[in-house]
Amino acid sequence: MFESVLSCSILKRAQEKGLAELVVHNLRDYTTDIHRKVDDYPFGGEAGMVMKIQPVDACISHLKSQRSYDEIIFTSPDGEQFNQKTANSLSLLENIIILCGHYKGVDYRIRQHLVTREISIGDYVLTGGELPAMVIADAVVRLIPGAIGDEQSALTDSFQDNLLAPPIYTRPADYNGWKVPEILLSGHEAKISEWRHEQSLERTARLRPDLLKS
Repeated sequence: MFESVLSCSILKRAQEKGLAELVVHNLRDYTTDIHRKVDDYPFGGEAGMVMKIQPVDACISHLKSQRSYDEIIFTSPDGEQFNQKTANSLSLLENIIILCGHYKGVDYRIRQHLVTREISIGDYVLTGGELPAMVIADAVVRLIPGAIGDEQSALTDSFQDNLLAPPIYTRPADYNGWKVPEILLSGHEAKISEWRHEQSLERTARLRPDLLKS
């Protein structure tokens, strides 16, 4: 699942530049039984399978023996909501482990003793934590200086200042009678900046008023 995501676009470029190192670890490599099982039935008879603590602990312990980690993140539907502020803070860290949940979940002792932070990308349940891990990786790595061609671009994205981004346009200025706002063609930087801010406020108030309250 990770191969295509990590080998294209910004994530690929960041790795090639030496700005980020993204490594996928298979928990089956840390099992001790002949069948390399990473899951088992839950105590108490509930339906579904649960990820075992042993391979997770072995993997994390092995990684921590090689370097220190700022956060050990578990992707979970009931974790804190992932947002741009979280991505910004994570982009400043040195090393991060992201543990992808699967099946019914993980042995709760993993969350109690091994994980430092739990993050959710939304109030819904996915088959596993792989997709959320990819989302987090993409959102964080693109903020590392040099990962994208124009660093100012990331600073003007939606949510960076709790506002949605203003409308953007490109050539031609007139397409089938659909015209670009004249202010953007004026060359007056101060007025353009003011227009963009006003548009951001209007779009945020109309589409995401909750952001203005926070």
